[in-house]
Amino acid sequence: MDFVAGAIGGVCGVAVGYPLDTVKVRIQTEPKYTGIWHCIRDTYHRERVWGFYRGLSLPVCTVSLVSSVSFGTYCHCLAHICRLRYGSPDAKPTKADITLSGCASGLVRCLATVAREEGLRGLYKGSSALLLRDGHSFATAVLCECLSPAGHSHPDVLGVLVAGGCAGVLAWAVATPMDVIKSRLQADGQGQRRYRGLLHCVVTSVREEGPRVLFKGLLINCGRAFPVNMVVFVAYEAVLRLTRGLLT
Repeated sequence: MDFVAGAIGGVCGVAVGYPLDTVKVRIQTEPKYTGIWHCIRDTYHRERVWGFYRGLSLPVCTVSLVSSVSFGTYCHCLAHICRLRYGSPDAKPTKADITLSGCASGLVRCLATVAREEGLRGLYKGSSALLLRDGHSFATAVLCECLSPAGHSHPDVLGVLVAGGCAGVLAWAVATPMDVIKSRLQADGQGQRRYRGLLHCVVTSVREEGPRVLFKGLLINCGRAFPVNMVVFVAYEAVLRLTRGLLT
């Protein structure tokens, strides 16, 4: 059920965050845009509302798979750690256990995302940047444990909302520079190839556009992350609680 709940949560997250994700990618890969509102106005002027949802059907299908693998990996990894350390998969994990499971989930999510977007060959294009971007992202799931009431293994609905939103903002605040580089490496090659690798992309981008280029999309990433992660985590927990209620 962790895999199923993760898939449903992923679909809900896509529905909420796709328009802002479209704007974010365009800001990071098209130097003509001077800011968020410039990109939004230009996109709406040229493509109307549909421009913000272009290509939505594919992410709805693929993100659900990535989210399913991510949540499923996290829960199963945590269960194995608890079984090895404490003798039972249902034992209460420490923050270190949660962080380790979260990092493993982030790495699996990273590889699944690259394979989804570019196929197996894509694992060699922008993968190093994506590893640095996503490797730590699910480690912030420790917030859920911190917000759980005393004597409970899971937070209440409000705790899930806050933990999911804050986890997303914290992850993207750290990950935005590598997200910029990842987007540029993956967009490279559509015309004349410019970058020889991750380091060359960083140096070239900073030299041509200044250090601020590494934080393009930071505001929209953080603004998008809170509602998207909030919806993903709440949907995930809701599905699990529903199935537990049906099975008991």
